[in-house]
Order: sequence, then structure tokens, then C-alpha cells
Amino acid sequence: MRDLQTIADRVEIEALRGEHVDAAMIGDYDRFASLFTRDAVWRIPPANVEFAGRKEIRAGIERLQGAWEFWVQNVHPGTIQLDGDTATGRESIFEIGRQRDGRSVVMYGLFHDRYQRTPDGWKFTERVLEPRYLDTTALTGSPHVTWDPAGPEAANTSSAEEPDNHG
Repeated sequence: MRDLQTIADRVEIEALRGEHVDAAMIGDYDRFASLFTRDAVWRIPPANVEFAGRKEIRAGIERLQGAWEFWVQNVHPGTIQLDGDTATGRESIFEIGRQRDGRSVVMYGLFHDRYQRTPDGWKFTERVLEPRYLDTTALTGSPHVTWDPAGPEAANTSSAEEPDNHG
């Protein structure tokens, strides 16, 4: 990667992938859809999900996100293969969440991507989620986090710390 354009392209594609996660996590569906070309396709084959075009992708992400009580997604950089104004890539993903109907999901997988350079920067032309591991065991945690201001130490006071009154 000695060519500055190659470095810039890779950085921009990584930023695109980061925007994808951020927009979904905070519910910015217009921004989410804007990350795709007008004729892009977003697929999750095992769930029989396929959205084509920005309008469908925007409506689809909003509908899908509405099904979750809570949802967290983490991605890890993968590969990027540049070919002029197009590129392909792969990104590792981890998701955890609970749907409003009570179903829980812990999933590891891969995004398989195709990208296109546009006047507005790099965009997805295709994004396909391939789950590699799925656990639907009920999650016992909660998205409503409260912290004990005294901290965990307050609840774990050892009897060895109490004064010895025996002599």
C-alpha cells in the first residue's frame, strides 16, 4: 500500500462499514440507506431477507430494528480488495440482542460486500450477512443498566477486615 489513493480508498471503505453499524445502532435509517447505491441489495439469506434499492433498504432496516428490545452489533475489520472504482470485502460481525417477542440472539458471522466509488464516496452495492454461529439461549441480562454508587467492593466486605475484639 504505497499508493496514497489506495490508502485513502481503504480508509473510506472502513469508514463506510463503521457508519453502517453506527447508523443501525442509533436508528438513523436515512443515513443507513444513504450508505448504499440507489440499486444496491442488502441480504440476510437464512432469514429470507432481501431489500433492493435505498427506499426498500430504509424501510427494511426500520422494520427489522423495531422488532428488538435491545440489540448490539460489533464488527471487526476484514478484507478489502480494490479494483479501480469497485471493490469487494469481508467483515466479521458479532451481535447480541433480545427481540420484543422474547427471542434472544447471539450471533457470529461475516458480511460479504461489494462497493462502488460514487461522486459521494464509496457506497455498498451489495451487503450479504452470513451467520456462522447462532445461539438462541435466553439472555438473562437487561438493557436497563444501573450501577451501585458504592461499587461492588461495598457488598464484599470481608470479615477479616472487621476489628478483632477477642484479645
